[in-house]
Amino acid sequence: MSAQTFYLTTAIDYTNGAPHIGHAYEKVLADTLVRYQRLRGRSAYLLTGVDQHGQKVQQSAAKVGQTPRAFAEEKTALFVALYRKLGVSHDGWAATTDPRHVRAVQVALQRLFDAGQIYKGAYEGFYSVRQEQFLTDKERNAEGEFGPEWGEVVQLREENYYFKLREHRDWLIEYISANPGFITPPYRAADVLHAAQKISEDLCISRPKTRLDWGIELPFDRDYVTFVWFDALMNYVTFAGWADGADGVKAEPALPEFERLWPADAQIIGKDILVPAHGIYWPIMLHALGFSDAQIPRLLVHGWWNVKGEKMSKSLGNVIDPDVLSTTYGVGALRYFLMRDIATGADADFSEERLISRFNADLANGLGNLLNRALNMALRYRGSVLSRGGPAAEAEEIRLVRDAALTAVDRYQEAMEAKLPHAALEALWGIVNAANGLVESAAPFKLAKLTDDAAAQQRLDAVLYALAECLRIVSLLIEPVLPTEAAGMRAQLGLSAPAPGEDVLPLCEWGGLPEGHKLNAPVPLFPRIEVPKA
Repeated sequence: MSAQTFYLTTAIDYTNGAPHIGHAYEKVLADTLVRYQRLRGRSAYLLTGVDQHGQKVQQSAAKVGQTPRAFAEEKTALFVALYRKLGVSHDGWAATTDPRHVRAVQVALQRLFDAGQIYKGAYEGFYSVRQEQFLTDKERNAEGEFGPEWGEVVQLREENYYFKLREHRDWLIEYISANPGFITPPYRAADVLHAAQKISEDLCISRPKTRLDWGIELPFDRDYVTFVWFDALMNYVTFAGWADGADGVKAEPALPEFERLWPADAQIIGKDILVPAHGIYWPIMLHALGFSDAQIPRLLVHGWWNVKGEKMSKSLGNVIDPDVLSTTYGVGALRYFLMRDIATGADADFSEERLISRFNADLANGLGNLLNRALNMALRYRGSVLSRGGPAAEAEEIRLVRDAALTAVDRYQEAMEAKLPHAALEALWGIVNAANGLVESAAPFKLAKLTDDAAAQQRLDAVLYALAECLRIVSLLIEPVLPTEAAGMRAQLGLSAPAPGEDVLPLCEWGGLPEGHKLNAPVPLFPRIEVPKA
């Protein structure tokens, strides 16, 4: 982890389309991990944004009669609105049209050019318009053709500038082999290592303005703009403050102090842009710029949300709109589903039926039902005032629930430190299930009737206290995934928010509620989603 600040940066979204469920997942994942760091009292910084340059943007803008800038800004607004709606906050915003970014990219290009890492050469070959890169025979499929993943492929001959990618191949191979923490999950590293071993050509990092003028000019040749990936990847360091003031001008608005943020502990990307962009180009670019091995960021690679086993695509008509989902089922329902139903790094299959089922089972019937029952019973039987229960607090049934809660806290911590929110939520539901099990086995409504039995009344007190303690712990640890609902739980439990900068893990020790604590009246927090019958 960085010496002073945990720094988490997310992959840049392309602006040639509306946000889909994959965009929502990535940003909620980033937001959840950053919120967890803050939950632990750690300083955390989240950088996200939009990649606004490139041939795809220029062509898409032309089709609708807009300038590239107007088109990019219109699409950017869609992403910004979605993130705000989903409760995703950020500390730094990276827009690649920002003058601060443009200046830093040109600093990087000039340094590489001056160091002999960039040269001019001629090329004739095939070019993928979609991926904005030249293709070689190794990109052909078994039939000898360029597959549909490359989109429109045209034949070009032109002079361009090249970055000496091949020169750093051996370094990258050695780096990947010596740094198992470079890529998470580890099995993705094998893909990058295989690709690194196959590096046989240098990287074309320019496009002539006669073909593309929507980009950042090369500082050493104004007739060219830089390759979109060279531009987009640099955002991770430029908006973290790299090279700020290198040309004698400090950025305005101010950028962070680079040394306080870098290197990134988790640069979150989708598996589709791991090779070659983030796994090959990016570390080599940094290495060529003089970054040490210790300054190479760590990559957290997530999988895809598929629909019935197929990748979402406009051509198949199966793209899922997260804005519609959050409006229909609620932001909390969507955030919980996204974090619970996919293992970080793996693919998952999306369906609205599964979202509804997961919400109803876990939140409505599980946590919500527990909250309502516990508060209602405390209100009815004890006027919402808690008592530990005396000797009954050490009964086996209470000890089992307490042990389940403490075990769940440990498992939750391990999972979140490993950046596995799905496993952390699974651990939390160990507490929910144990508490609901206690209601069934202890039957508080029966104990309440035994008014003349002192032991039964102590047992009732102990059960009600244990249920409230379970809910208190869950309300603390569910915060990264469901911040709004966590605050709602605390309000009903009569609890204030932890102090800013406080590590809440010590607060999860059993017995945090004092004798005589007053609970508030229950308000349904997770109303069941009812599906209209056909």
